[in-house]
Amino acid sequence: MTVEGLLKNGFGAVATPEPQREITGVYIGDLLSWVMGRAHSGDAWITIMSNANIAAVASLADVACIIAAESVEIPADVSKTAEEKGVNILSFSGSAYEAAVTLHSLL
Repeated sequence: MTVEGLLKNGFGAVATPEPQREITGVYIGDLLSWVMGRAHSGDAWITIMSNANIAAVASLADVACIIAAESVEIPADVSKTAEEKGVNILSFSGSAYEAAVTLHSLL
């Protein structure tokens, strides 16, 4: 499943500089230092964090995308930074659990 594929299945686009990026796993977490050490390359990272550091952490961990659960609003400056760093950010209206269940059914 690609990031672009998620956009056809209930996820919204916030920043998608690399829509063809393949998603190979899922990681859920909100503690940035924890995510840096535990998320894997290719993961879809589900979080409710929305500060500028999410783009940096996603880039360092080489995740396929960030999924902002619970309709968390991503500020314009974070979206711009993500575009510049090649980090995909998607939105999801449901909870982190619901996002994970949806991803599980698609992967």
